[in-house]
Amino acid sequence: MFLPKYPDSPTPPSVHTHTPADPAPVRRPVPQISISTGTVATVLVGGVVLTALLAAVAVTAISVAIAAVVLRSMLRDQHRR
Repeated sequence: MFLPKYPDSPTPPSVHTHTPADPAPVRRPVPQISISTGTVATVLVGGVVLTALLAAVAVTAISVAIAAVVLRSMLRDQHRR
């Protein structure tokens, strides 16, 4: 009663052809970037120099602030007398 019905002659499976809606983008080769050793050394030396300058400015600012506090304290004591 619930047996499947098969076709009398076998038919070959249909071939599905898929055509994309939009074509794939064209891939361009990435240009090779060659960085010389001199360039790397220059960047590293520049970074070290800038870091040293920043540290020098910070140390100078701190020492000036400390000197200002000490001088203010000394002048305040002298005005009280």
